Order: sequence, then structure tokens, then C-alpha cells
Amino acid sequence: MVETGSISIFLAFVISIYVLAASVYGVKTRKWDFVRSAENGAIAVFFLLLIATIALVHSLINLDFSLKYVALNTSTDLATIYRFTSLWAGQAGSLLLWCLVLSIYTAIVVLQSRNRDRELMPYVLATLATVSIFFIGVITFVESPFEKLPFTPLEGRGLNPILQNAYMAIHPITLYFGYVGVTVPFAFGMGALLSGKLGDAWIRYSRKWALFAWTFLSVGLLLGARWAYLELGWGGYWAWDPVENAAFMPWLAATAFIHSVMIQEKKGMLKKWNMSLIIITFFLSIFGTFITRSGIISSVHSFAQSDIGPLFLAFIAFILLFSFAMFLYRMKDLETENRFDSILSRESAFIFNNLLFLGAAFAVFLGTIFPILSEALTGDKILVGPPYFNRVNVPIALVLILLMGVGPLISWRKASLKNLARNFLSPVLLGILTVIILLALGMRDVVALISFALCAFVTGTVFTEFFRGTRVRMKRGENFLSAFLRLVSRNKRRYGGYIVHIGVVLIVIGVTASSVFVTEKQATLNKGESMELRNYSLRFDGIEQYTTDAKNATIAHLTLFEGGKEVDTIAPEKNIYKYEGNREINQETEVALRSTFKDDLYIILSGFNPDGTVTIRAMINPLVNWIWAGGIVLLLGAIVTMWPSGKKRSEQAFVRYTVREQDATLNA
Repeated sequence: MVETGSISIFLAFVISIYVLAASVYGVKTRKWDFVRSAENGAIAVFFLLLIATIALVHSLINLDFSLKYVALNTSTDLATIYRFTSLWAGQAGSLLLWCLVLSIYTAIVVLQSRNRDRELMPYVLATLATVSIFFIGVITFVESPFEKLPFTPLEGRGLNPILQNAYMAIHPITLYFGYVGVTVPFAFGMGALLSGKLGDAWIRYSRKWALFAWTFLSVGLLLGARWAYLELGWGGYWAWDPVENAAFMPWLAATAFIHSVMIQEKKGMLKKWNMSLIIITFFLSIFGTFITRSGIISSVHSFAQSDIGPLFLAFIAFILLFSFAMFLYRMKDLETENRFDSILSRESAFIFNNLLFLGAAFAVFLGTIFPILSEALTGDKILVGPPYFNRVNVPIALVLILLMGVGPLISWRKASLKNLARNFLSPVLLGILTVIILLALGMRDVVALISFALCAFVTGTVFTEFFRGTRVRMKRGENFLSAFLRLVSRNKRRYGGYIVHIGVVLIVIGVTASSVFVTEKQATLNKGESMELRNYSLRFDGIEQYTTDAKNATIAHLTLFEGGKEVDTIAPEKNIYKYEGNREINQETEVALRSTFKDDLYIILSGFNPDGTVTIRAMINPLVNWIWAGGIVLLLGAIVTMWPSGKKRSEQAFVRYTVREQDATLNA
């Protein structure tokens, strides 16, 4: 299996070079047989990389310690599921997964696009092949997952303890589908620049791919936050860690792109801007992979370190130079057909939205690379902490929430003051009412008040859109439920986007409450003693210690009282692993969590002493579950938006009528 895997990777590298050469040669000479051959080659690369991945997984599950990668990332005590997830725990395996995912995307693009747009698609395939050549070349010549050791050890180093978590079985691979997925819309953009076909075709082809990648990035970020919340034992879910930022930056840029392409499709505007955005998004995706895998920035999430950093930097430089050179070459062909009519228009709202998303991405980028720059210039690595990121990004986020509410109700081209007053009266009153109620309840934090008011405003605008659209359909004779369901199903992109906005509102509410109103207490307890936290009481009943093949564990048994009544028993745990893991971390905390939709009681065993006392850290985090619920709603909205449409022509005509009616209402 080892030899099969090595040979498969080498063949995939050679065939990827052929795919690049054949696709370019075929389109340049109009010899379409070469293009078809290149497409077949792309599919062959997928099968070869699938074989290599299966070979490595086989070695991991069967603990073939003769392989360096297996010896560094597994051990005999490791459960089978974590032997499998070791595939992406280290450098070489994660890069192999990167290549496999890209080959899957490439094969799907080929199968979907055969015999379609012969001028554009060969260049798209050539771009995808170029990216594949780099990554497959790295695992062929630099970081081979099938590198053998000079001897076979009896035991491996084991998997990093904090990776032995169910969320880590899905979080990294979800992010990879997001990271790698950005390559596809970038390839369509480059295909448009290389072929000169700079109309809206490449936007139409790439829009759903961009949304697909954005969805995986969103879910991956939330799964990572959930993992950090449960596994790292610090009480939070987001710390502006460099690797968190690495995934967040392409998400911000992709969000801007997804919103911006709507203007190009509807108004023929922002062609230069959209091309720039997709280049920046892809750059940030590769930069994020570079941060995660080079070890250049210290991070609790960065599980692989090696000397491939210079290769990545060279590839990033090539991407930027070549992409923007082509952009400048085609600048005249990217001229916009239309101009903005008014600052009070939906187009302007989208532009402001774009600028803020890109500004946030730049602020995060600057804060992330600042330690590298400071070390290069002064010799001292100056770390940038959460205060910087919060101070810069919280105001940006609040304005973005405002624009998220403005966008659906403001009209295209130009909105009159009468139009604004009519459409925004109810949502604005809802926001004001929210502030009044929260003030009456005793809330005084300004940021929280603004955040909750804006969330109410956005909710009002979204429900206004759903109500108006449903009412238009009811005029046709449909009942309310039927009208609502058909409204969404027949105009998935528009209303799926509004569902996404509701998901974002829930996330913002959860983040605001759990950031501003957290309650925390720490105490050292003897057996039988209690600590109080709001209306909770925790009684320490004793410790339990046990040993397995993998770890030495200590559990603190606690009885939980709420309002003086016993409601639960909870047991936070601290583990010391016998195999230290590939980052030489051998300790891990299992928090105890009592979670409701109102708040989370979060219990950490901070320490234990020979005399039987324990140090317990307890936190009450309000509305944290709103974040995870918002993620589910966001995913639902994204699925609705991407769901294939089977509209009949008559229904399409009615949808156009519905939209015209709503727009007429907005403009009235």
C-alpha cells in the first residue's frame, strides 16, 4: 500500500502538468481533443489521489510505524476513529487531503462543464491544474506522507490530546472544503481574464461555487468555535488566534464577493471590483493554509510545523503577481456599463457593505502578520491581542449589521425620502422599542444595547420582506402557508439569503450576550465545601482518579444546586496523556457543561492537590446556544439558496411578477 500511495502521488503530479499543458494548447490551437484529454486527465488525478489517501488511511488504521507520518501522529492506544482523523493532524497528511479535495472540485467542474463555453473552460481547468501542481509537488518532493523511517519503532508518539475530540473529526475537513472551494471561483475569474470573456458568464458559473465554499467556511468556523469552547477549557470560543483569523479572513472576503456579484448580475456594475475581490479571497485562502501549515505563527490550533514556508510564500507571490498582471492587462475590458444614480440606493448599500468587509479583513490580516513584521524589523516578536481586534472590528460589525437590515428594503437606483420613511418605519420602531425594554430591565452597556437594537432592526426588515412577498402571492388565491412556502421555494436565492441573515442575527445576539454579560468565579474547595455563583451552588463531593492505556485522569465530583434545590451532578476532568502528541502537549481538560437556551454553566477543574482540595473555576455564559442555533439557521439558509431550481416558465413569470410588485411597493 505504501508503494502504491507514493506512485499514485507521483503520477498525479505528472498528469496535472499534462492537464495544464493540454488544456492551454487545445484552446490556443482549437484542437478540442486535447482539451477533452486534459479533462480526462483531471478525473484521473482525482482517482490517483483517492488511491493515495486510502493507502495512507490504511497505514494509519493499521499502525504502520515504519512510516514517519504514522509514527508521529498515532499510537497503539488510539481509538480507530482518531487513527482516521490523524490523516489531517500533521503536515503531509493535511496537504494530501488538500490535494484530494481540490481534485474532487476539479472533477466536478469538468463533469458539469463539458461541451460548455469552450473558450472559457480550458483556462479554468488550466488554473485549477496550476494550483494542483503546486500542492501535489509539495507532497511529492518535500513533505511526502509515505516517507519511511530508517527503523520501525514499537510505539508512535500519539495524537495531540486536544485533537481527540468529536468536533475535530469534522471541523478541519469542513474548513478544508471551504478553503479549497475558493479555488473554483478564482479559477473562473482567471479563466475570464485569460480568455478575454469578461461578461457575466464567469460570475454565473462561479456564484454557487463561492456560496458553497462560503458555507463550508462558515460551518467550519462555528465547529471550530464549538471545539475551542468544549476542549480548551478557558470558557470562550473565539480568541482571535492566528489560525482562527486565517479562516476568518477568506470568509470576510468571500462574503463581500457573494454580495457584490449581485450588482454585476443585475446592473452590469463592479466588474473590476468583483475580479479583485475573488483574487483577494483566493490569496487569503492560500495565506490561511500557509499560516496553519508553516508554523511561522504560534497558535494553539496550528498542529503542523515544517520548512515549507518559503515555498508557500513563493506560490503566494506568483498568485498575486500573475493575477493582478492579468487584471491590469484586461482593465479596459472590465469597464462598467452603468453608474450609480444615488448614494441612497441598494447599490450603494452593497458597496459600503463590501468596503467594510474588506476593511475588516485587512484589519485582521494586519493584526495577524504584525508579530512577523515586528520580528523582521526589530528582532522582537510583538503579539497583537484581542483588545486590538475587538476595538477595530466591533464598530465595523455593528455598521455591517445595520447595512444587513438596510439592504433588503432600500430600492435599486435611487430611494426617495418618502420611500425610506415608509419601508423603515416599522423596523426602526422595533429597534427603538428593544432599547427601551432593555433599559427598563437594567441593561446599561452601550455596545450591547446598540447590538441588540440593530439585531431587532434586521429581524424587522427580514420579516417585512417575507410578509410582503407572501401577501403578493395570497392575492393569487393561495393560503398563507402555501404562499409562504412557494415564495421561498420559487425564489430561493433571495429568501434563502434572508434566512442566512436571521442566522447571523442569532449568532450576533449570542456573541454579544456571552461576551458582555459573563459571570465568573474561582475557588479552592475542601470536600463538602460549596461555592456560589448567582443562583447556582456547587458542592465538592470528592475526587476520583483512574488510569487507562492512554492517560491518567482526575475527576472532581460536584453536586449542583439551583435556587437551593439539587438539580444535577457534574464532573469536570483533567487528563495527563502518556503519549505526548505531536505538539508535545500531554495535558487536556474536559469541562463540565450544563447548557440551556438561556445560559451555560461552564465548570473547569483548574487544579487538584495532594491534600484532596481542588480549584474550581465556574462561569455563567449567557445565550451561548444562540450561536450554535444561529449556525444551524445559517446553514439552512445557505442550503435553500443553493438548492437546484426546477421552475416552470409560468412560475418563473409569476416570480418576476412577485418581485416587481415588491419593488413597486418599496419605491412607492
